[in-house]
Amino acid sequence: MRKGNARMAEKQREHPAETLTGQERCLRFLYECVPGRVLLRLLRARWVSHTVGAYMNSPLSSGRARRTARAWKVDPAQFEGDILRSYNAFFTRKRKEPFSPSDGAEDALLSPADSRLTIVPLRKGTAFPVKQAPYTVAQLLGNTKQAKREAQRYENGYAFVFRLSVEDYHRYSYPDDGVERKHWFLRGTLHTVNPIALEKLPVFHRNCREVTLLDCKRFGRIACVEVGAMLVGKIVNRHPRYFFRGEEKGYFEFGGSTVVLLVGPGKVLPERKLLLNSLAGKETYVRLGQAVGRAIPPHTNEKKTKNIQKGTDPND
Repeated sequence: MRKGNARMAEKQREHPAETLTGQERCLRFLYECVPGRVLLRLLRARWVSHTVGAYMNSPLSSGRARRTARAWKVDPAQFEGDILRSYNAFFTRKRKEPFSPSDGAEDALLSPADSRLTIVPLRKGTAFPVKQAPYTVAQLLGNTKQAKREAQRYENGYAFVFRLSVEDYHRYSYPDDGVERKHWFLRGTLHTVNPIALEKLPVFHRNCREVTLLDCKRFGRIACVEVGAMLVGKIVNRHPRYFFRGEEKGYFEFGGSTVVLLVGPGKVLPERKLLLNSLAGKETYVRLGQAVGRAIPPHTNEKKTKNIQKGTDPND
């Protein structure tokens, strides 16, 4: 049985659309039939969230933590403390080894998390093509007057959408050096960010999220948005005045989660393969600290920048 779980986990990582997990079967029931939607209303109640949270933090969930660790080949010895004492301890596990970017280039925009990445070119009024649910930048930031003004900074830039699954490392880091300017929390009804759910229900309108405005050394203003998930989708952030690339920013407690980086125009050239995959409607698995883009050099002319952004530059 253990070998079967491991093979299933490997297949899901390589071909996630081909394997239907128990979680996905449950989500199809919740989102695709009337009885499921009735049950979903109950699950959205705050007392349910608190009850599930208490269970996930208790020793009663340790068996689930052990089974999940075996299925996804997670070695507890690589992490601090007893990560198997509860499911949430496993979910929020912290690596012993100090972080070092897989790409040490100074001009690299680093992935903040182990995740599945989609890169979205932003134009005025562009909506995020997250399955069948479209969201504008202003809506993502809260749809207030302040959010709408801030959203204008990112027109003709990019949104980097990092979707974390249950098996991923749920701590995330800063993508560059810089200064934190402002942050705010947006309450919402928690819903899963599983792709099945996105086909039926917009995630960012319903989910809690935290917005942090970062003034970065190499990329100018970046809005970093963490999105919580169904039930215990808690977001835990640090808020230092100054931060450094690769430094831990925070972590998610139990629940699949998403991190979005909004970058303004003329600041970043996305990695070509990642952008082409995104334009073809494909997510790409990226690691924490992996380069997902490069800072645009000051001498790069506008035509060359546009060619590289489209993946058509002959010298790239």
